[in-house]
Amino acid sequence: MAGSTSRVFVSHLAGVPVFDPNGDQVGRVRDLVAMLRVGHRPPRLLGMVVELLTRRRIFLPMTRITGIESGQVITTGVLDVRRFEQRPTERLVLGELLDRRVQLVGGGTGDGEPGEEVTVLDVSVRRLPARRDWEIDRVFVRRGKGGALRRKGETLTVEWSAVTGFSLEEDAQGAESLVATFERLRPADLANVMHHLSPKRRAEVAAALDDDRLADVLEELPDDDQVEILGKLHQERAADVLEAMDPDDAADLLSELPEEDQERLLTLMRPDDAADVRRLLSYEEHTAGGLMTTEPIVLRPDATVADALARVRQQDLPPALAAQVYVCRPPDETPTGRYLGTAHFQRLLREPPYTLVASVVDSDLPPLAPGSALPAVAGYLAAYNLVAAPVVDEGGSLLGAVTVDDVLDHMLPEDWRETEFEESAFHEDATARGGAADGSPGRTAR
Repeated sequence: MAGSTSRVFVSHLAGVPVFDPNGDQVGRVRDLVAMLRVGHRPPRLLGMVVELLTRRRIFLPMTRITGIESGQVITTGVLDVRRFEQRPTERLVLGELLDRRVQLVGGGTGDGEPGEEVTVLDVSVRRLPARRDWEIDRVFVRRGKGGALRRKGETLTVEWSAVTGFSLEEDAQGAESLVATFERLRPADLANVMHHLSPKRRAEVAAALDDDRLADVLEELPDDDQVEILGKLHQERAADVLEAMDPDDAADLLSELPEEDQERLLTLMRPDDAADVRRLLSYEEHTAGGLMTTEPIVLRPDATVADALARVRQQDLPPALAAQVYVCRPPDETPTGRYLGTAHFQRLLREPPYTLVASVVDSDLPPLAPGSALPAVAGYLAAYNLVAAPVVDEGGSLLGAVTVDDVLDHMLPEDWRETEFEESAFHEDATARGGAADGSPGRTAR
């Protein structure tokens, strides 16, 4: 394995791109697969879980890795594109070994009886000299519990043989190190990681995320995972997370719960947030009212273009909602006063900052009614080349805005988040390169 690193900590491999010999990226590392061995023998590293560009997760044996360089993994180009399925004897290094509480043996020297309890922050893997095999050789731990406590929070690196307890089932395993490993992932990518964890680890990771991050991730998870995670949170925290979600996504999640659970959580939410969600729950699911968000950008007619652009520049604003502002009479929050029209972002960029938004509104664009069915909403966005559309009631008040991502979310198959993109095209490409789409040995090679 010329040019490969002899030892590397696994946290440095999380999310690293994987390339074929031609330099084309085929995916990213999402975890490593190891097999524990009897006694204090270091676990053998079997391979990596790689998420392909199609979002399918496959197993990449270590024998098909030709190099682990700075920030990249190089493969032989031969891939078995069958979906990865974990075997009972295997352990996911990032998903299952990090954050475990284990015991030092003889104070970390490898001698004596199990003693001080420590938390696993990371592990290192190395390639054995003159062999193609890899193993986990060292463990990076933090002191913090146990009778032999010296300096609380002290970290140290010990040999694998100097710890014990990895083979035991742990009831309340933490997730701080795992969360830190994936902190730079987009919410959709972290949601994909969590979806492939066991229910136990999924709940532990959710507990370790802050409310805003968990809210963003929940919005990207399948309905079953959302309900499962929310059900394992304390009710007060569940209400806090619902408040941090976009109102339309919170309403979609609550609609999956029994009515008594809905009401219990709504009662725990802040009154203003709960009112928005209750209003959305009152509409049929596949209508403009059921799809809309109640938090578009609303400005009064005497606001200036500079005011509008300042609102559009808000960092946390989704791109679809930043594409236009809605000009309305007071009050400014939905349901607003009379809706006057929409000012599109491109038009705002062409006007002097002091120009009043009332003079640049598109008042000819008809708004959607809250009862408009999903096909009509999709047709509206397509016909007018929009990424968001205003929803206005019979009295002329703006109720919210429907964005194209919510329309797509409801028009795609229910399991679209778990479906690979361009799967057939990738199979053809893998076959052309000599990949295992034709039934090559793959995981049986180990």
